Amino acid sequence: MSITTFVIISLIKSLAVIFVMMTAAAYSVWLERKVSAHIQNRWGPTKVGPFGLLQPLADGVKFIFKEDLVEANVYKPLYIAAPIIAMMFALTSIAVIPFGNWVEVGPWGTYLQVTDLNIGLLVILGSTSMGVYGVALAGWSSNSKYSLLGGLRASAQMISYEVSLGLALVGVLIMAGSLSVRDIVNAQRHLHWNIFFQPVGFVVYLISAYAETNRAPFDLPEAESELVAGYHTEYSSMKFAMFFVAEYCNMVTVACLATLMFFGGWLGPVGGPPIVQALLPVIWFCLKVFFFMFLYVWVRWTLPRFRYDQLMAFGWKILLPLALANIVVTALIVAWRG
Repeated sequence: MSITTFVIISLIKSLAVIFVMMTAAAYSVWLERKVSAHIQNRWGPTKVGPFGLLQPLADGVKFIFKEDLVEANVYKPLYIAAPIIAMMFALTSIAVIPFGNWVEVGPWGTYLQVTDLNIGLLVILGSTSMGVYGVALAGWSSNSKYSLLGGLRASAQMISYEVSLGLALVGVLIMAGSLSVRDIVNAQRHLHWNIFFQPVGFVVYLISAYAETNRAPFDLPEAESELVAGYHTEYSSMKFAMFFVAEYCNMVTVACLATLMFFGGWLGPVGGPPIVQALLPVIWFCLKVFFFMFLYVWVRWTLPRFRYDQLMAFGWKILLPLALANIVVTALIVAWRG
């Protein structure tokens, strides 16, 4: 394959993945509104398009045409940079996430992945952890006490639970022997999914992921006693929309990573005829991601919010020791078998 062909295919894949990611984030909002409405015996969006399916488009147009208000005392360089940082790193991590296996495109073949790195998991964890800078800078640059408090709470929460989230995946890495996401998925063939061998790691990862994305019951950036939204209190129009979309992009990334690490990625329990072999892995992958997105919404509208001291104590005193114990037990079992 020539360099020109490689660049063209990579560019097409990048644009396609960004489009899919943005669409998934937009319709995650629709999914949350519909599922939460049914949980509470309501209808949810129904007016814009059939079943309210065009509601994300209407929301996007509304954000574009809203007035962009900027307070007089904000520190403008970082105030503007904060939502860009949050959005940029939310989209960066999706570049190394594989959606399927090798497919033939005319005379060429390609993986359903923007790029395959042998340290792909480190890239994902590094990109998602950099999002804390957007949150912290938004709270500080707004020159508002409520924004600052929300940013500090969110930053402390994200940094604390990143430790447990990363350690929860170490057991999977020990079993797979690789940091490549594709190698980790291939190690789960024949239904040898890591959920069966790493249940403790999966539970720690899932809880830490909820806290990492600032979702209920861990949505501490927004405090009930303050009656404001947290670090993005002073943002409006598309700047607020960028924070909003970044949160849902991070949710999709977390769901994709849970699928790849513990549920076999694009591998399914059954195959199919040759004509659908290229499409079926993508279907399996999307179904698993949809399950985790549904679980996100279900948990949000079921469990009450933690107090801040409970949140931090739970992360450092329960999840962190569990993750460390899981690493030790996994390492001993792998060494004994090897």
